[in-house]
Amino acid sequence: MKVLWLGATLAVAALLCVRPATAQIGVVSVTGGRVEGVVADGIASFKGIPFAAPPVGELRWRSPQPVRPWTGIRRTDRFAPSCIQKPDIAKIFGAPPDISEDCLYLNVWTPAQTGREKLPVMVWIYGGGFSTGQTSAPVYDGAHFAHRGVVLVSVAYRVGAFGFLADPELSREPGGGSGNYGILDMIQGLKWVKENIARFGGDPANVTIFGESAGGIAVSILAASPAAHGLFERVISESGSNFSPVGSSPIGTSAEHSHEIGGLIDTQGGELNHTLASAEQYGAGFLARLGASSIGAARQLPAAVIQKAYESEPAYGFSPVVDGHIFPGDEYTLYEQRRFNDTPVLIGTNADEGILFVQSGITPAVFEEDVRSDYGRYASAILALYPHATDAQAEQAARDLLRDTVFAWGTWSWARLQTTYGRSKAYFYYFDRRSPQAALGPSHAAEIGYVFGNLTSCKQCGSLGLSGPPGPAEVALAQRMQSYWVNFAKTGNPNGPGLPTWPAFNTSPRPAIYLDARPHAGPAPNLRQIKAIDAYFRWRREEAKKHAK
Repeated sequence: MKVLWLGATLAVAALLCVRPATAQIGVVSVTGGRVEGVVADGIASFKGIPFAAPPVGELRWRSPQPVRPWTGIRRTDRFAPSCIQKPDIAKIFGAPPDISEDCLYLNVWTPAQTGREKLPVMVWIYGGGFSTGQTSAPVYDGAHFAHRGVVLVSVAYRVGAFGFLADPELSREPGGGSGNYGILDMIQGLKWVKENIARFGGDPANVTIFGESAGGIAVSILAASPAAHGLFERVISESGSNFSPVGSSPIGTSAEHSHEIGGLIDTQGGELNHTLASAEQYGAGFLARLGASSIGAARQLPAAVIQKAYESEPAYGFSPVVDGHIFPGDEYTLYEQRRFNDTPVLIGTNADEGILFVQSGITPAVFEEDVRSDYGRYASAILALYPHATDAQAEQAARDLLRDTVFAWGTWSWARLQTTYGRSKAYFYYFDRRSPQAALGPSHAAEIGYVFGNLTSCKQCGSLGLSGPPGPAEVALAQRMQSYWVNFAKTGNPNGPGLPTWPAFNTSPRPAIYLDARPHAGPAPNLRQIKAIDAYFRWRREEAKKHAK
């Protein structure tokens, strides 16, 4: 046992020694004033730098406003409070419990000794279903990336009703943003990076945005948003994309939320985007339930009152909306029309995404009834591809179908559309590191600790992480994954010395890299199921066009 612990300790130490550095950047002038960070182990970290004015009072439900200047040197040695939310996820990830409406802050980790080094920059956007999330989770610590020669930035954004409420009155206000304030926060954070990151030794002309889950959906939206054009050069998305059709039903109706598998509300066989009109209708109803007769009245309500009401709303009631500006339209169609920000992309999913969402107790009859209810004329074809004769098979089928509709199909479509309509390459991965705790494959979010090299910082995560200290195999995979991610951030190509070859999506019959105990190239995973779901979504789009006429 002592030998195993020693091996793990030495392996973890190896992650810290990739780039010996003696950071000397301590005080930096940024938009608004001067900030002082903390230097430790050759890395300078700056936590809690404001990138916009506090979105409180009259600035609640407005696009982010300019930073308020300060005098003297602002000490940035601790994370700012997370944006207001239910604190459960923060506890799971070991993040500080502090929450506040005053939350538009970002963090920087840099190995640079001067502001002239022009290191690649990676900007992290957290997940959490657009209802939770924070930059302060230990698993998101950027030191390992910095040791590899990257300036790592993590950006906070408003979530839940504070970040994604739409309302007709809000839509009429100057500046816009109704329903997409959280996305505007991300864009403002990226503008701050362009204007300030050179002072931290970063290259403002070499910025990679990356995120997971809702963060991955967000970077997918940014990849097609005219408002984000020119703010980044590369995109990484982990278990998140945004290529499903735009829903036609009002949010919260039985047609929209008709499907429930083990407690997870699905949306007509796959996640839907929502129109501004439907989001406005839902938002107006939410404000009416709060007793607010106007946006002015709602802005005077205590944040805790709004949050409490939000927590009683149906799942997915608040998320980014198709507003024709920040989020221009159906992203699948935008790519077909070549209306997107054409950059290299590195995208993928995990083998058992569904386990985190689908509860036990699914029977063959329940699974079949749900699929026939939600997938229309394609239900029989889909059922044939997901064996469900026993309770155990039905539960696994529900998990796999959720994985493929909500995560895998969109990622595969993104790689295919980028390859077909863009000039830049796509790199496609399948994270499949199995263990006694994840015999059927890693769950949703399980790759994050490997990507950040923080394998021991999520002790309470269960299926999201490891049940004990990482062994040499786990650390070796983390090193390879970080190398791929950093290489991509530097050049737009994840390949490099000592790494298994990762082919671009369109250059090989084996277009995916399998990230497991022995990383290797292979065929696109679960392709028969993905193609059946692709046919289903094509049908959904055609039906939507008919109803729109």
